[in-house]
Amino acid sequence: MKNIIITGSSNGFGLKAAKDFADKGYKVFATMRNPSGKNANAKAELESHSTHIKVVDMDVTNDASVKEAISTILTEAGNIDILINNAGIMYLGITEAFSVAQAKFQMETNYFGAIRVMQAVLPSMRKAGSGLIINTSSLVGRMSPPFFGTYTATKHALEGYSQALRYEVSPFGVDIVLVEPGPFGTGLLASGQAPAHSEVLATYGELAGVPSAMGENFAQMLQSKDAPDPQWVVDAYLKLADLPFGSRPTRTVVGITWGTDEINNLTQPIQDRILKEMQLEEVLGGVSA
Repeated sequence: MKNIIITGSSNGFGLKAAKDFADKGYKVFATMRNPSGKNANAKAELESHSTHIKVVDMDVTNDASVKEAISTILTEAGNIDILINNAGIMYLGITEAFSVAQAKFQMETNYFGAIRVMQAVLPSMRKAGSGLIINTSSLVGRMSPPFFGTYTATKHALEGYSQALRYEVSPFGVDIVLVEPGPFGTGLLASGQAPAHSEVLATYGELAGVPSAMGENFAQMLQSKDAPDPQWVVDAYLKLADLPFGSRPTRTVVGITWGTDEINNLTQPIQDRILKEMQLEEVLGGVSA
């Protein structure tokens, strides 16, 4: 039985992925904040779905919480075959009007949170000589649309970190890959906050109301019968898990693309050429399949 950790398992892609990986015979450690309180219903839903699922309390924004949770999991499991960094929050609004504190909070979850979990898991993967880490990014990790500035910054950071790390841990038999979903009806928009600087919003005039109107339109579209199915993202996780080491693409775009697939096709060969330019192609690995 292979072992998998999935962060942010209380809803959205994480909840669906925990169920599907358990159905395929994985031992799933589904992490979330406050599973005995706010997320008690999610914990009950997952643990009643399969005996292969164990819900673990972990706050990716807290160093001690991550270290304790991963240590407990490794003690029970012995090793971790796959980590899916799925926990995330998103704010939509006038970028200038979000405070530094709001930008930092998103970074703590979406970027530093992923780093915390990776650094807790990677030593055991490198020792085992195998492993897969799937980092859930976004289309906006490769482009910068208006009104998503603080969220976009977190995903650009995750993309840059993951790309470098992929090269560095490849010699140990560990794959780092990115999944880049477009808009999906997972409730991510509902996790956001209004911009803290209301005085800035007041100076934007009618433009200040555009993000909320756009958010309402997105929400309606994502609940329609023609909306992209979140299952597509989970299917991408499952497909990447089934592929052998060295054959996994660095980036996988899922759903509405907004041209991100074109960006990846154009830039990935240039990106991977850096190993040759730095004369590291004999030392490192991870060139995209």
